Amino acid sequence: MFAPLATEDGSGGEFVGPSINEFFPDAVLFVGTPFEMNRIMIIRVIVVVALVLVFWLGTRRMKIVPGRFQSLVEWGLSIPRDSIAIDLLGKKDGTRFLPLLTTIFFLVIGMNITGIVPLMNIAGTSVIGIPIILAVISYVTFIYAGVKKHPGKFFKNALFPPGVPWALYIIVTPIEFISTFVLRPVTLTLRLLMNMIVGHLLLVLFFLATQFFFFQVGGPAALFGVGTLAFGFVFTLFEILVAVLQAYVFTLLTAVYLQLALADEH
Repeated sequence: MFAPLATEDGSGGEFVGPSINEFFPDAVLFVGTPFEMNRIMIIRVIVVVALVLVFWLGTRRMKIVPGRFQSLVEWGLSIPRDSIAIDLLGKKDGTRFLPLLTTIFFLVIGMNITGIVPLMNIAGTSVIGIPIILAVISYVTFIYAGVKKHPGKFFKNALFPPGVPWALYIIVTPIEFISTFVLRPVTLTLRLLMNMIVGHLLLVLFFLATQFFFFQVGGPAALFGVGTLAFGFVFTLFEILVAVLQAYVFTLLTAVYLQLALADEH
């Protein structure tokens, strides 16, 4: 919170920054029922519907010589396929897990990008629900892939790496358990969540400050509003980059975990 400043009429003004309460808005639909929805839940539903609609329209009548929209959809689909799934897991396993990796990639992008969309202005991943669900799905798939590929050996080799002296397992095994089976889903969740929370708070801070200097303080102090508006615009572009990068990183780490689970040394 900033110290009070004098407004144009001399009455004084006070800047109030963004609050963590913005991530817990009141319910607006189906209030009082088990299906009540707040603004963030509505945004999530809109994103899912939009993604389904885009990919349905882009793939329902595919042509050998694609049009612009089909080309754009195919290019988007090639990102998780070629640079993540096939590149890390090979053609066989990459194709096998491609639906999961593609879904994670575009769902995270869609949920992230709403943070800079007018009238939405908050990411669907800025509350822990979506990040933790995706992290659990990634974690369960990692365990499933490892157990199916190496039944009876996956957990043993993960917790007791071969080649380590038996006496050192007292130290190594707890570290491997925490890093492999605890920290992975936790870090996946927190990395995505905290980036979206911080990004939202900074954007709100810049644009609230712009409104404050332009419309509440006015006068020469309005020049500060030009600066905060410029920072807000630059950071909006940066948030687009972060939205895409976080989707790529989340999907990439999921593929890396699958690669480790499927590795022959297990």
